[in-house]
This record gives sequence, C-alpha cells and structure tokens, in this order.
Amino acid sequence: MKIYIEINKGIGGIESSIFVKNILTMYLSYFKRNKNNYEIISKINEENGIKNVTILVNIDWKKLKNEKGVHRIQRIPKTENSGRIHTSTCNVEVFKKITTNKIDIKKEDITISSFKASGAGGQHVNKTNSAVRIKHIPTGITVSCQNQRSQLQNKNEAIKILKCKINNKINNTLQNKKKMNRKKKCKVKRTDKIRTYNFKKKIIINHIKKKKTNLIDKVMNKGRLDLIT
Repeated sequence: MKIYIEINKGIGGIESSIFVKNILTMYLSYFKRNKNNYEIISKINEENGIKNVTILVNIDWKKLKNEKGVHRIQRIPKTENSGRIHTSTCNVEVFKKITTNKIDIKKEDITISSFKASGAGGQHVNKTNSAVRIKHIPTGITVSCQNQRSQLQNKNEAIKILKCKINNKINNTLQNKKKMNRKKKCKVKRTDKIRTYNFKKKIIINHIKKKKTNLIDKVMNKGRLDLIT
C-alpha cells in the first residue's frame, strides 16, 4: 500500500526545523533497512533544517499509522551557551494514497499561489516560481509541492496530495463521531503526543505504548524504528 507521511515544523524555531531533518533521517533509514520503496514528493528547506517534507512510501499501513501526532525532542542546541535543555516539536501526518477521483474539489474552494523552490539552507534553487502552495478553504488544509520540474507538475502533485488529506480528514471525523457516540457520558482526556526523544538522557519514550529505549542512535540513524514501536 502507498502511504503519505508528512513531517511539519512545530514549536521551537530553528531547533524544530533541525528536528524535522532528524525525523526525516529516522524514517528514511527505516525504509531503506526494510527495503520499502519511497519518494520524497516535496521538501521545503530553511536555515539549518527543514520546514516541511512529504514522502510517498510503499509500506504496510499498520507500520506507520501510530506515527501520527506530535513528536517532541529535548536536547541542548548548539547555539545554547548556558547548557539549558530546550524542548521542540514537529508534527507528523500519515494518510493513505487514494484514487483521486473519489474526492471532488471545487475551484472556488481552493486558493493557489506559487513561490520559488528552495534548496539546502533555504536558498532559492531556480529563478522561476515553480513551487506551488494550495489551500483548501473549507477544511483549512494546505499542501505545498516543489520537487517537480514545472509549476504545472507541482500543481498536479499538490492536488493529488490535497485530495488524500481531505479524504483522511473525512475518515478521521467519522471515526471520532463513532467514538463519541459510544462515550457520550464519558469525559476522556486525549493527547496526540507520540514520542519524546531525550538526547541528554539518550532515551526515546513511546507515550502510546508506554515503552522506552536507550538505543537512540540505532532508532534515529540505523533504521531500527522497531525498537520503540
């Protein structure tokens, strides 16, 4: 099955964009180790890190479905002179690739803007506005794409991703309604915090499964995501 995984910068400024880069390395190492074919659909760089990145990977849905949510990192940034630990986050979205004709998008429901594609460090890699950003007004969902050669190709790719994200939002809404119907009289505390990566203590905590490991380098750089899932 083909799955989209999207990593977005969260709280923490530059450290958050560096964390996105770290999480991307973690997933790509995992895909390579398990011989999952993948393609980086879009990647928007900024100073020292990545603002957001979207990957399309051929993998079993069950292996990625629990990655969705907030990933939190605790470490001392290189720019921190006093040795204080900073907490930064990134947000991970996971959704299935669907047949795009299942979702109909009206022209009046979207806004399309173009911008110059960026390379490593955030610098512009071309002189034309080939990158595309599409916002779906009814849902507030925004998709950016810049890895294709032309603006039209980026637009078509962004539309495909947008339809998948809208479909994912519809499915999540239906699932949440079913849960609420079963628990009408119950107040349930929910959290979307998935994992904490504490570099000072060299541990990763899985908040969903109440599991932790001190093999942080193997998880982050050697494709051993199975140690914490």
